[in-house]
Amino acid sequence: MTAFEVFAIYVTPFVIIGIAIKLAMKRYAIDLPDVQKQAGSAPKRRFLLGAWRKD
Repeated sequence: MTAFEVFAIYVTPFVIIGIAIKLAMKRYAIDLPDVQKQAGSAPKRRFLLGAWRKD
């Protein structure tokens, strides 16, 4: 197998899943801002003891 064939086999499932999700979002009229509103506010990021932490 050539490198291109391996790359195509690896990438194809991700492309198919992405297209399926995009079509499902159009069919059910769901937009990303709507999903973000349902998820609530973003967690606050704080710097604690040398590491970023999400609350």
